[in-house]
Parts: sequence; structure tokens; C-alpha cells
Amino acid sequence: MDNRFGFKDLILLLLLVVLIVMVGLAMVQYGRQWDLMQESRKSESEQTRELIAIRNLLERGNFNANTGSSTQPSGQSMDRFTEMNSRNPFLAIRQAEKQPDFARGDWLTENFSVKGPKLTPLLSSDVYAAITQSRVVESLVYRDPDTLEYVPLLAKSWQIKDNSENWQAAVKERQDKGMTREQIAADPTLPPAITITFQLRDDVSFSDGQPMTADDVLFTYDWIQNKQVDAPRARTGYTLCRGVKKTGPHEVVFEWNEPYFEAFANSAGLIVLPAHFYGQYTPQQFNETVGLLMGTGPYRLESPTDWRPGKPIILLRNERYWGVRPTFDRVVYLEVEEEAAAMTMFLNGEFDLFGAQPDQYKQMKDDPQVQSRTNFFRYYSMTGGYSYIAWNEKRAGKRTPFADPRIRRAMTLLINRQGLIDSIYQGFGKVATGPFSIGSKQIDPTITPLPHDITQAKALLKECGYEDRNNDGVLEDTSGNPLTFKLVYPNKSPLYDKIALYIKDDLARGGVNLQPDPTEWSIMLKRLDARDFDAISLGWTGGVETDIFQMFHSSQIEGGGDNFISYSNPELDTAIDSARRTVDDSKRMALWQQCHRILNHDQPYTFLANREALVFIDKRIQNVKRSRISLNYVEVDSMPIPWYVPKELQKHR
Repeated sequence: MDNRFGFKDLILLLLLVVLIVMVGLAMVQYGRQWDLMQESRKSESEQTRELIAIRNLLERGNFNANTGSSTQPSGQSMDRFTEMNSRNPFLAIRQAEKQPDFARGDWLTENFSVKGPKLTPLLSSDVYAAITQSRVVESLVYRDPDTLEYVPLLAKSWQIKDNSENWQAAVKERQDKGMTREQIAADPTLPPAITITFQLRDDVSFSDGQPMTADDVLFTYDWIQNKQVDAPRARTGYTLCRGVKKTGPHEVVFEWNEPYFEAFANSAGLIVLPAHFYGQYTPQQFNETVGLLMGTGPYRLESPTDWRPGKPIILLRNERYWGVRPTFDRVVYLEVEEEAAAMTMFLNGEFDLFGAQPDQYKQMKDDPQVQSRTNFFRYYSMTGGYSYIAWNEKRAGKRTPFADPRIRRAMTLLINRQGLIDSIYQGFGKVATGPFSIGSKQIDPTITPLPHDITQAKALLKECGYEDRNNDGVLEDTSGNPLTFKLVYPNKSPLYDKIALYIKDDLARGGVNLQPDPTEWSIMLKRLDARDFDAISLGWTGGVETDIFQMFHSSQIEGGGDNFISYSNPELDTAIDSARRTVDDSKRMALWQQCHRILNHDQPYTFLANREALVFIDKRIQNVKRSRISLNYVEVDSMPIPWYVPKELQKHR
């Protein structure tokens, strides 16, 4: 048999190879056509949604094709957002537009002094993530920083029904039957004490073009309440809420089980997350994300899924934004941790807003060059909060020395807080006595700061069995264990370093050994969640009225709550619960003042200082004003940015 490979065989083989290549190329081409077809369909779908939105606006007669935003119809006095101009969410921008030098464009660049670990809503726990999120996700309503009135945003109107009389009668009826408070609260037949109905806007879409509806509000609320989602901080605001119901495609009703002074604020403050986007993830998958961020807001991430720690935080203008077009094309957040480097970059014009430390402020405010190109502001803010040292009462399941309130009180007595403010803060602050904002009616006016009193502190420590038993200058307990601890605080901060050393010297005079433990921000947050520290120095922001439930109520010890020091006082729990359920302002303030007195006695924190804000802003930025809260742009709130840069001063195109 002849097995030789002939010429005809070669021709056939070549034809077969050509056929295979042609089939492969055809498959590739078909795949490309399929991708193009899918992209075309997606584009058509987005265009259809946008055309529907445009048509709706045209039907109202108030669409401006040049800006993609709403304007007032000619010859009419009504704004489409609300019948009262004072309640227009974009009134501040509309007023800015009337300025002769108003222009849109340029970037607003700020600096965060830490490397942010997460941007995913509900999971993040720091103020820097909150600032970023507030430009991307929006709430139903926001609070005007000048009038302090609630202004419609994603909700165009609302109705509040106080059903407390019927609720009280129903509660009494069940109490007479012997039901416990927990049983009454869980009774589905109990009428709600308060119902709040929101009418949502029907012209709002998320940044991917999908319309926002009542289903997204329900999804967000249910997602927060899902115990498998790592959102204990968000859940605290809804502990008294029965649930949210959809009563129409653009209408929702919040029902509250009990009277609650923040029922409206927490209902209205619910951020709305897109169900179609976040609903793709299981709770476990969601909990593992760090940069999952999409919303209805005026800005968006370039990719809602791809941000990772260490990458720049760059927010692009959302071209599909439903409201008035924002003033800046981009909002950029740098993450320069070193204070000296940050100041140098600001002076070089690399960012526009700089929160100065006291020594930097004194150095900069009298510099003619700085004065020529910046405006500076010095003020106490309702959102400024307070700095503190938190004493951990339980670590690795064991009680620590700080579980004794006498020891915590002694720590405060040993620290010369006024001296710290005078020397470290250079006078830009006041000694704090509790967790409530300066000027708040929650503060008991009879309380004065605990004095700097070494003798009294040593007497308290002796009561607890601490004496210097070996003459080494450090107190020991009866077993010979020295009173020594590590103080955790953010690293790369000369200010925190100075504070730690100052307090170390003060405590040493009383026989207490403090060891500074500067820690990287993301690691520090993990240690907070794990309760893995002796003491920690940080700060809380404040508010017009501060609900201290999440920080000091014993129910917030477990499950990742913000009572990370395991502090528990039944009397305080009762006072907090009563204050939260009291709608009458004067009665509620009396209860908050009781909370203030308890905390002042127990000293779960040593409240260090209410600091003044010391802010420099590049003169390119116009329309910066003081407000009743702080400035007229409150970074952590869902609200428009009223600032702008005149065309001739813009440097980013």
C-alpha cells in the first residue's frame, strides 16, 4: 500500500486550514457584531429613558436644553421643585447664577488627611467616606444650613401624621393585659405612633440612566435592616421604625412603632441606593466591597465598582443629573497624610480647601502671600463635634481597669485640658464637658469641666487599690500590676503626637504610664471594630441635635455598634430611650441634660475639646459664606455645592 503524502493531499490540507481560519474569523466578527448590537441596544435604552425624561420636562414647559436642568417658565412665579422658593433645593445655585462673574467649570480639589479604606455606603465608618458619598448618593430631604429648615430633594413633598394618642391608648390596653414592652413593640396589630408619607420625584434617574422609584427606597431600607449586611451604624437610626411601605410607584410611607424625636429626620435622611445595582450582590459579597458607589447625585465615580484604596478619588459631573447642573466639572479628593506636605501643596495651589492645624493657622494667616490668594475662616461649627479619649472597659472578654468609673474620672482629673488647649490648640477651642454641640440646648448649663486636680485623682486611684508600691513612680494594684496602657491615635499627625506626649506627661505626674501607639487609619478602624485597644483618641462630629444612642447605649456594644468601649449604664440607657421617644422639645432637652450629667459623672470618654474650625479657601472659589451650621456648603450632607469659579480664574479645563 502506498502511504506517501501527495500533492492533492497538500491542496486539501491547505483548503481545510483556510476554511478553519475563515470560520474563526467569522466567529470573531460575529462576536464583535454581537457586542456592538448589545452596546447599541444599551445606548438606545438609555436614550429612550432620557427622551422620556426630556418629554416629561417639556410637558411641564420648563426644560432648558443648554444646561439639562430646570428653569422657571416665562411669566410664571412658581418653581417646579416646590411652590415656595425658600424650599427649592437649588435656590443657592440659582442665586449664585445671578452673580455677574458666575460661571460653571473648573475643579474643586480638597485633601483628606488619611488613606480612605472604603467608599461603599453603609460599610464605611469615617467622615471622609461620608463626604465622598454625599456628592454621589442623595437623601429624600436635606437641611438648609442657613434656615435649618428641611428642603425637598429626592422627595418633592411629604405629610406627617401624629397618631400618638391612639398609639398610647393601644399600648395601655396591651399593658393592662400583662404584655411586656418588647411584646407590645412586636405586636403587628399595634397602630404606628407616627407615619410619614413621601411623594418622590418622578424625573430622577441614577447615574447609569435607570429611573429611581419607590422600589429603590424600599430596597435601601430593607438592605440596611438586613442583619447580614455590615451596617450597624445605619441601623441605629431605625431601631424604632416598623418599616417602609410602597403606596405607589413614587410614594412611600415610613411607619414608626413609637414616638421618636428624629422620626422625620431619619426618614427624610435615608439615602437612596439603586436596587438594580446593589441588588446584584449577596450581603456577603457586598460586605467585602470597598468602592461600590452609585447614586442619583450630581457627581459619580468614573466606574461605580473599580475604586480601590490608594487610587485617587475623582468624582465626575453626572451628565444625567436630574437637578440643576452642578457648578464644578469635577470634585477631586487627595489623600496627603503628612500635615506639612499638605500645607505646602495648598500653598502651591494643588488644592483649594485647607483645614489648618493651630500652628499652621498662625503661620499662614499673617503671611502676605497667603492673604493675597486665600480667604480664611475661624468659627465654631454645629458639626464640629469634639475630641476625646475613649477608655475601653473590656478587652478580649476581660474587664480592664477602665471598667471602674473612679479610674476613668481620675484620668480626666489628671489631664490639664485647658492647658492642652492653650499650648497645643493655641487657644482655638474650649474644654468639652460632653458629647453635645456648643450652643445646644442638650447641654446642662450647670455643668462645669472637671478641674485639673492631681491630689483628687490620686485619692480616687488609691480607693481602687493603686499605689506606688516599689517607688518607681508608677502606681501598681494589689497584685503588683502597674497602671500602664497604650493610647491609640492616627499616625502621621504631628498634632496627635503632641497631644499624646502632653497627656503622657500629665498622667505621669499622677503615677500613670501612657505609651503612645500611633496607628495607620485603616488598621485603627479595624481595631475599633474588634475592640482591640486600651484607649483611643479621636473625634466625633456633631449636629444641631445629637442622638448619642449609637455611642453610649449598651445595646450598641455588640454587633459592630459604635459603643466600642463596652460602656454600660442602665440609668443612661433609660434616659436615652426616654429622650428619643419624647417629641416635646422642652421635655426632651431635660432628658438630654440628664444624659449629660450621667456622662460627666461616669467619664466613659475624657471629653477633651470643642475646637474651632480654621479653614483657608483659595480666592478662586467664590460665594463662600458662613451659615448657622458652619459654611454654606456642608460637606457631609446631601446638598448642592453653591460655590463656583469665575471663568477668568478657572485653571482646569
